[in-house]
Amino acid sequence: MISKISWRSSGRHPLTAARALAASAVLALAAAALPAAALAGEPAISPAGITDGRQIDLRVASYNIAAGAGMDGQFDVERQIEALREIDADVLSLQEVDVHWGARSEWRDLATEIADALDMHLFYGHIYEFDPPSPGEPPREFGIAMLSRYPILAAENHEITRHSTQSGMIEPLPGFPGILVNVEGALIHVYGTHLDFRADPTVREMQVADTLRIMAANDGRRQILLGDFNARPDAPELAPLWEHVSDAWLLAGQPDDGFTYPANVPDRRIDYVTVSPRVQVRAAHVPETLASDHRPVVADLTVIRGENHAP
Repeated sequence: MISKISWRSSGRHPLTAARALAASAVLALAAAALPAAALAGEPAISPAGITDGRQIDLRVASYNIAAGAGMDGQFDVERQIEALREIDADVLSLQEVDVHWGARSEWRDLATEIADALDMHLFYGHIYEFDPPSPGEPPREFGIAMLSRYPILAAENHEITRHSTQSGMIEPLPGFPGILVNVEGALIHVYGTHLDFRADPTVREMQVADTLRIMAANDGRRQILLGDFNARPDAPELAPLWEHVSDAWLLAGQPDDGFTYPANVPDRRIDYVTVSPRVQVRAAHVPETLASDHRPVVADLTVIRGENHAP
């Protein structure tokens, strides 16, 4: 079993992250071969000794866990962990993840608890971070957790435009985490996002523009974008996104609508797995679960290891 390394970033700290990962003997060789700024668009090198051309399958999922609460409004993160075990994903993006945030989640570190329970690597990208209620306690954080069964070689918590629920301001804030994952020799950039929930699409339009700007640094490479977009697939503000990534649900050719929200009687699809052209989609499904107010979306993907000697 791969040893687990859990680490966090509050902003652009790829060098700090790389040093933390290099501390693991398991990942030392791979990390040494990888530029520290790989997520910033600099060329990355495929691990030595990898034979080109083999197909690598992986399962990814996006799930808004509503700070540990189920459709019944009751906090029960263990119920969500069981739902995630059934999904059996290799890479996860979880939205609305509390870390010592408050009483609603019993002041617990949900990101680490879930990663520990699933035995996965963790990168947490907070959206909000505040001082603790008492000196000496950990900070209060709310954001997105990225989990992977495979080594995380580099990571960055990017800023995008947000209409803050805390200050009321529209301003750049963190909470768009990206990780570079080594999946059996195939290097894949995976991003997690949570777009604005308001009916007015203005902020989502800005967030889509920010997303495309950030992902453009790795244009032409394997990329996966997971998240709660808070918009239906045909929403005009998402149109620029579909010029660069594809909706895995549509690529899978599913006959049903794939609605994800609300979990008890879903009537819209607002949670997504999206992929760049060098990622193939084999299947997708939406598990029926009331462990959150959203249902998760799951996709089975394939990449070609060593393809073009680039990640």
